Amino acid sequence: MLIVTTEQVSGYDISEVKGYVKGSTIQTKHIGRDITAGLKGIVGGEIKGYTEMMTEARNLAIDRMVQEAEEQGANAIIGMRMQTSTVMANAAEIIAYGTAVVIEKY
Repeated sequence: MLIVTTEQVSGYDISEVKGYVKGSTIQTKHIGRDITAGLKGIVGGEIKGYTEMMTEARNLAIDRMVQEAEEQGANAIIGMRMQTSTVMANAAEIIAYGTAVVIEKY
């Protein structure tokens, strides 16, 4: 599955637009990450536990978006975007979305 943030793919024609696709997940912090975050708040530096959590969440959201596109018969997603929002204390939603299309080399 080709995923691009652009509206076109160089060297390809869009032969069919399948439509909007998205994938999302809500992730929460756990006590181990909170303790590390508290310490990093004092001394500074990257909070690797949170970085790993958000990377996993982004990958899961993208995987879910791809699955939705494949179910529609698409072989590419154009105009892909990601968004993060806080849904409650200690929980963040990650959403990946774009337009599922069928592309063909010209």
